[in-house]
This record gives sequence, C-alpha cells and structure tokens, in this order.
Amino acid sequence: MSHFRRILSDAFKVDAGNERFDYRTGGRERWIEKVHAIVLAEVTPARIAEWKRGFLARAGSSPIKQRAARTSVNSFLRQAKSLFAPKLLKHIEGRLELPSPLPFEGVDFEKRQSMRYRSGFDVSKLIETAQAELASAWPQQFKIFLLATFAGLRRGEIDLLEWSSFRWDSGLIRIEATKWFHPKSEDSLGDVELDAQVLELFRGYHARARGSFVIESRNEPRPEATFEHYRCQDHFEKLIHWLRKNGVRSKTPLHSLRKEFGSQICDREGIYAASRALRHANIAVTAQHYLDKKKRVVSGLGHLLKGSGPTPVIDAARRS
Repeated sequence: MSHFRRILSDAFKVDAGNERFDYRTGGRERWIEKVHAIVLAEVTPARIAEWKRGFLARAGSSPIKQRAARTSVNSFLRQAKSLFAPKLLKHIEGRLELPSPLPFEGVDFEKRQSMRYRSGFDVSKLIETAQAELASAWPQQFKIFLLATFAGLRRGEIDLLEWSSFRWDSGLIRIEATKWFHPKSEDSLGDVELDAQVLELFRGYHARARGSFVIESRNEPRPEATFEHYRCQDHFEKLIHWLRKNGVRSKTPLHSLRKEFGSQICDREGIYAASRALRHANIAVTAQHYLDKKKRVVSGLGHLLKGSGPTPVIDAARRS
C-alpha cells in the first residue's frame, strides 16, 4: 500500500515535503488523509504512465542514476499493481465500484535490470575491523553485524529476534513467527546454522542479557504501526554509517552483508545450499539477485598450449 500511496502522492502533486516521514506529531497521518482523498476513478493508466515518465526523467543523464531509477520504478509498479490482482479484487466485488480500465492496465514495466550482487569489499578485513572497533565499544551494533554477516538475517528478523530463537544444542537460529515477528513470507521460516565461534559469542551475550530480545534497545516493538517501524533503528543507522566508512559503499550496506553471506556459501557449497541458507522461495530468486562468483573459472585447456611464446595458432592468425 505504501508504494501505491507514493505513486499517487507524486502523480497528483500532494505536496507534503518531509511531513510524510513525521510519525510522531501526526504529519504522516495528515499526508495519508490527503492521498486517500484522491478519487480512484481519476487514477487512470494515462496518469500512472505520466508519473512513470516523470520519475525516470528525474534521474537525468547519469547512466548510473537512470539504471537505479528503472529498478525503482519497476519495484513501485510491481508492489502497487499487486493491490489490483484478481485474487484480491474478488473479495471486494460488489462493494466497491472499480474504474475501467484499472489504474495499471497497459502500463509497461521497464526492462529488467540485473540485480546480481557484486562484492565490493573485503569481508575478511571487515570482520577483523568490526572485532577491533565494535565488539567492545558498540556491542549491540556488533551483534547486528554478526547476525547479518554470519547468519544472513534480514533487518526485520534481527530487529525482533529473541533469545528463545537460539537452539544452543543444535547450533542454529530458528526463524519462526512470534508474538512480535511476522515473517516476510512462509518461505522465510526456517533454521539458520551458525559457525561454532559465532554461537559461542552469542552464548556470552546471552549470559549477560537484560531482556528477551537479542538486540537491546530502549524502544518497544510496535506491531500496530502503520509504517515500517524498527525498535533498533538507532543501532541500524550507526552501523550503516560505520559500514560505509569501512568500504561498504552500496545503497543498502546492511543488506549487503546478507548478500555477502549468501555469496560465500554459494562459492563453497553451491547455489542450492545458498538458496536454502537465505531461505528464498525458489532458486531463481537466489540466481537473480544475490550471488557473486568469487573463484576464477577458466576452460582448463591452457596446458595444451606448448611453449611460453605465441602459439602456432596465434602466429597463423597474425600472418592472415
């Protein structure tokens, strides 16, 4: 729903500035009221197509920004269009007069951009630096770093992870629905095995724990929130700043740690093992988004070339 609101806000020029981020003093609610006042019949495919052109145009002439804009516009369209899926519309048939055509009918997606992860930092060096700089001074941020890098947990999973999720005897974390946590999808449920050294670190943290949540925060969970609320937001922001300072330059540094986790497993154990560890719905998701080949892959036929100088084949090609 948030993606549809954002499209409507831009398309109908609902000028809210930063008010839509004001969760504390009612600014977001006022913005939502303005967006909800838009008549659905006025949300035509032509209006959506105009929004799309404007969104892409704001990227300017930079190829990097254009590529990012195409990825973003596809994400917005996909999420918003899903609200008008037949399986959802059948539940409101007869109770709401839907426009014809539907808002996203005939609005094309941009050509899919490659989302393949490319490692841009030395994870071994990053782990060493994290141990030196975070472990003692910023233990909550170090725990977040460990859970993302060594277990591949998502931000929401880390935010609401409870100590009861650890299976100490089995050496794993069980991701399951709890009073506070609702998984991204049923496929996200599962067990994540931990290195023995990581498990021992968390045993120590558990012995000193002052609450049920693994990451300690002054903020309480807000399952009733109408926006994406993280109880550990302050810790996340500080860790992201630290990651960028230490060479993780991606748009989403914390998520890059999860991608690196998947990439490392794929490199050692193969894509099927990585897909299971990442708890993806299917292996196609893993192949499209998360993995990077780290080992050199060559033909293996080089030993058939004789001598150290140019081969006869090369010499013949030059003479021709």
